[in-house]
Amino acid sequence: MSVSIFFCYAHEDEDLLNKLKRHLWPLQRQGLIAVWHDRDISAGTEWEQEISQHLNAAQIILLLVSPDFMYSEYCYGVEMQRAIERHQRGEARVIPVIMRPVYWQGILGHLQALPTDAKPVRSWSDVDEAFYNVAEGIRTVVEQLSVKLAVQAGEKQHVQFSTSSVVTPAHIKAAEPTTSVVDEPKPASSKPAKVPEAEPILSAVNVPKRAPATPLPSLKPETFSLLRTLTGHEAEVLSMAFSPDSLTLASGSDDGRIKLWEVATGKKLHNFTGYTGSVISVSFSPDGRILASGGAGHLVKLRNLATKKLRTLTGHTDIVYCVAFSPDGQTLASGSADRTIKLRNLATGQVRTLTEHTSGVICVAFSPDGQTLASGSNDMTIKLWNVATGQEVRTIRISVDSVAFSPDGQTLASAHFDQIILWNVATGQEVRTITGHTNTVRSVAFSPDGRTLASGGTDQIILWNVATGQEVRTITEHPNIVYCVAFSPDGQTLAIGSSDTSIKLWGRNE
Repeated sequence: MSVSIFFCYAHEDEDLLNKLKRHLWPLQRQGLIAVWHDRDISAGTEWEQEISQHLNAAQIILLLVSPDFMYSEYCYGVEMQRAIERHQRGEARVIPVIMRPVYWQGILGHLQALPTDAKPVRSWSDVDEAFYNVAEGIRTVVEQLSVKLAVQAGEKQHVQFSTSSVVTPAHIKAAEPTTSVVDEPKPASSKPAKVPEAEPILSAVNVPKRAPATPLPSLKPETFSLLRTLTGHEAEVLSMAFSPDSLTLASGSDDGRIKLWEVATGKKLHNFTGYTGSVISVSFSPDGRILASGGAGHLVKLRNLATKKLRTLTGHTDIVYCVAFSPDGQTLASGSADRTIKLRNLATGQVRTLTEHTSGVICVAFSPDGQTLASGSNDMTIKLWNVATGQEVRTIRISVDSVAFSPDGQTLASAHFDQIILWNVATGQEVRTITGHTNTVRSVAFSPDGRTLASGGTDQIILWNVATGQEVRTITEHPNIVYCVAFSPDGQTLAIGSSDTSIKLWGRNE
């Protein structure tokens, strides 16, 4: 369910409006928001009536504050006054966005303004950075409102379908923005996944036998130091994955490129091109021979790293946000903005499509035994699936940006706003909420020994003791937004991907 946003602005600021709209476009692509302003009025429409209708229906009203905005009788005297009335009645959230320097505090000072510290957009040295800051603030509000809308929808559903086991009064009470809802396990008669489709898969994928578990050296985060910085991407680093032998790192970027790096030296081994937009996810096959990637263009791509041959897999109809190989190498999972997950059997070529999410699927992860798939979606749910049958096993109702299984498969970590929540996989119950971040957590990853959890986001990177939830180490040397964190399989290296286009490798300096 999209959150509707109304722009109240002076036409002198239309260039700034258009820049802000571009920064909010990713939220529109994900189906999180729908935006409207007076340039959307159709010819022949009564413009004042049309504006009033959308202003009265919007759930978020953005006041683009500037000298011209404050001077405009219509912006100040009509739209802003109506917006504040709706805000005071709890019908909408009003957010002033300070575009240009002007005195506004005595009139709108009771409202939380954007960007941070209400520094006018035009006063930033980088206007894009200012609008990114604004978009992040709006995104947080959208997520909070989306949870409330989901709760309201659940209340209506409970009234109309009193026999439903999915929504109960206790669940509704728990589903406030800072809490979560766990559904009971689905019965065996739950709606099955779509019938598998026939689709040949790259024959070079090797399905290895699972090696017996060997003890890993214990990770000691307090001994970590910065080993090296990898540079070469021309835009934000959005995804990373280590090869199974820990010798190679793959990175995907908003520049549409995938790079392979030698971990020991930082040497760039290869540069893959071919995407027309962002590479949002990368994953190595368990034998290290195949690299899967997803991103813009609705495609999943498989590259044989020995021959450099490329295979493109179709089927999704929107951006592919996430890809992951199962631990035994037999299944490739991909999640998309088209609201579906595709499970591809690499041995038979069959494709099973999971369709229970109602918004874009932004993250997937296999349990260590390969029997369970976790998926996180913009519909404010985490779902657990039986990989063999495609059946939905459990739903956890909470907003999510990233999920990760612990090495023993008993715990699932999820990023939730500025928190990390640990879940008991068997019961779906919350084990622990970990707090300490001051802004959105983008990515979480368990160390291979299962004792440490890394989290990165808009503020900093924090390493946590999983058993206690206590902070072990904070890394502040990465001042930019962290989109992804990953531990090497040998547990000796932590990779951090950032909005500054770099990757930093942390570990023990022998």
